[in-house]
Amino acid sequence: MGSVYGKNIRISIFGQSHSAAVGVVIDGLPAGRAIDLDELRDFMKRRAPGGALSTPRGEADDVELLSGIREGRLCGAPLAALIKNSDMRPGDYAALADTPRPGHADFTAEAKYGGAQDKSGGGHFSGRLTAPLCIAGGVCIQLLREMGVQVGAHIERIGGVKDRRFDPVKVCAEDFHAARGNFPETLDSEAGLEMRRLIEKARQESDSVGGVVECAVLGLPAGIGEPMFDGLENRIAAAAFAIPAVKGIEFGSGFDGSGMKGSENNDPFIIEGGRIATATNNHGGILGGISSGMPVIFRVAFKPTPSIGKKQRTVSFSRMQETYIEVRGRHDPCVALRAVPCVEAAAAIAVYDALLDSGAAFISRAN
Repeated sequence: MGSVYGKNIRISIFGQSHSAAVGVVIDGLPAGRAIDLDELRDFMKRRAPGGALSTPRGEADDVELLSGIREGRLCGAPLAALIKNSDMRPGDYAALADTPRPGHADFTAEAKYGGAQDKSGGGHFSGRLTAPLCIAGGVCIQLLREMGVQVGAHIERIGGVKDRRFDPVKVCAEDFHAARGNFPETLDSEAGLEMRRLIEKARQESDSVGGVVECAVLGLPAGIGEPMFDGLENRIAAAAFAIPAVKGIEFGSGFDGSGMKGSENNDPFIIEGGRIATATNNHGGILGGISSGMPVIFRVAFKPTPSIGKKQRTVSFSRMQETYIEVRGRHDPCVALRAVPCVEAAAAIAVYDALLDSGAAFISRAN
């Protein structure tokens, strides 16, 4: 059941990189809620392939709804959505069937499935599966907004080039809109320009670069989440790690906080606008697995794309000998570039599912 997520809503993602289609089934969505399909399609376009700095694979990512919506509203049946793959080239990967790509899931998939897996483009391990993830997340983003909760992200870093971070206390929806007006989606357009140059340089060298995406959740009331194994951080992390190439996540001050003293990292409690808040937000909006009412802030690290044209050492499965590989085909020189909506989607899915845990009292409080 590795492709199923959720406790109150159940999200099942299916398909492979070069199968006929990829898609998602979402069960447990509330009947009667309106879903803006044009907004969902616009959200999907932010993730779609194409352009000089991403894979040249041409997929329109048109969402075909099979069930779950009637006259623009959720009808109580499971929402099933499909995206047909149109630009498949499985032949590009024929040479890789016997030689796993370093840094890719080719080897571990072989170890688990014994050669039965679809090896074309990474099969079910492909970044192509972030398309149905974004369908589910795009729906959850709209449902959260009805409760007064908003989700937004930006590229915090590509390689060694950094964007400025969200203000952990004062981040607002205007920051989300500002980032979406830039390419890449950064708060500082000059940083975005430097990132583009860095990605293009890596592409020309048949190489790749990694990056970091920072995400914020606004309007979440205090008290959402659970201690121990079902904490809000746990649930967000589980959804975020469904995005291929994610290798790390931190909340608030994260790893930097480990180098601080308690007197520096602790956030003083204050009274603001008749409610308890904190003067700073090193805890990233979550304490003990439960939301504090401050903005939830986290960052997700993406490794460099493992499929690169440079010569690399690998092995032959059939001959059990060491050999070399130069990966051909169509690949993003930086997967983080298109990952911003994917991180937003993962966060929205996790937060919405956690909100449903807390019952009508918290949901009405968020309105």
